[in-house]
Amino acid sequence: MPQISNEIADPGWFESQRRRVFHLLRTKLGVDRPIAFTVLARVWASFAGLATLILIAHFLTPAEQGYYYTFGSLVALQIVFELGFSFVILQLASHERAHLTISSAGEISGDKIAHARLASILQKAVRWYSSAAILLAIFLILAGSHFFLTHSQTATPVHWRLPWYATAIAAAITFQLDPVLSFMEGCGYVANIARVRFGQVAIGNALAWIALISHRGLFTPAMMILGNICVSGTWLFRRRRLLLGLLRYRVGLHRIHWGSEVWSFQWRIAVSWLCGYFIFQLYNPVLFAYQGAVAAGQMGMSLSLASAIQSISISWMNTKAAPFGSMIARKEYAQLDHVFFRTLTQSFTVCAVGSALAWGIAIYLNWAHLRIANRILSPSSLGILLIGTMLNNIVFAQALYLRAHKQEKFLLNSVLGAVLVGCSTYFLGRAYGAFGMVTGTLMVGLLMGLPLGTYTFFKYRRLWHAQ
Repeated sequence: MPQISNEIADPGWFESQRRRVFHLLRTKLGVDRPIAFTVLARVWASFAGLATLILIAHFLTPAEQGYYYTFGSLVALQIVFELGFSFVILQLASHERAHLTISSAGEISGDKIAHARLASILQKAVRWYSSAAILLAIFLILAGSHFFLTHSQTATPVHWRLPWYATAIAAAITFQLDPVLSFMEGCGYVANIARVRFGQVAIGNALAWIALISHRGLFTPAMMILGNICVSGTWLFRRRRLLLGLLRYRVGLHRIHWGSEVWSFQWRIAVSWLCGYFIFQLYNPVLFAYQGAVAAGQMGMSLSLASAIQSISISWMNTKAAPFGSMIARKEYAQLDHVFFRTLTQSFTVCAVGSALAWGIAIYLNWAHLRIANRILSPSSLGILLIGTMLNNIVFAQALYLRAHKQEKFLLNSVLGAVLVGCSTYFLGRAYGAFGMVTGTLMVGLLMGLPLGTYTFFKYRRLWHAQ
């Protein structure tokens, strides 16, 4: 029987190796606890998404696949009501949290003014989102019904009404919960929220698979959102002592004065978020209307693949949003820059490797003449889409860095991007389909998006830190 060396048999050896691995992950790859949970959630989401793609290809017709992905694009219209408020809430909370201590029992100590301002942020968020959620549900049901009734081109009828109503109502409910999660992330619960996101993905996908396997495929979006509601609602209920304490706190004269302190930041973020719809969510409705549900389904599945790659890679940057705000509040600019540039390098590397791998798989699927290859874009169109995804990774990081200063300087970038991408998507999509869309978007990114974004980033970084 082979002998095990005393060194390896020693429990201390295993502990030292474990610490060495964790040290490597932290120092070389930048994987701390929040990133680990976020990446775990998004890696799981990617593998689960692949399973979902296979189930969609098996249980949904090509036309139903088009409806499925167009559901998602229409639900994204909630940005008209959200207007980037969640991001503003996160940044405001992180700046006030820098002067406070929150115990594990939910008790807050520290600067009284910061305490009152933190409570004011949550109270404002709850009031706004409670009203907007009702309007959102009504808007989505009516707008979606009108779109599908007007543009349905399928020979075989698709029963979309009840699934769409369920999706719209579920989206309105989670619309109320997401800003509270953003608030808690700004309060320092970054790792906790990352775990919540993982739970949302796991439960949401499980419910989605049940819907697909039981031949209720168009209910899949509603079931996925329902999983998000269950997980986030449970976690927030367990933090009710902290949340209720802040909601009941008398802020007095120290409330956040939205008009004078926040509105100049808020409306710019709102316009930028709204422009994001025309940049990222217009593909499927245009293809659905002018090229048919099958073409929209191919684009939707390809966008899901690109979004999964970007979602994983941007985890490195997203988890730094709240810490960036706290560093800025304490004027720790050298540390801020060190963390940002290191994180950007790590994030872009992950995005580039993931994109290359996805493109290689697409080429193989077409070479092997596998049926699933017909459910996604051609390798040439997909490759162009993935190059655009890598450019977006850089621009997103630059925008997040500047927005952590509670300033929105990417407004011009967003408006120009929305106008140019929206026009190219509409006109090139009508004439040349998906290939024209992704080519037009890439040209906008190369000629305007990345150059203007980089100029804006370095200009304001230099000005603000010099002051």
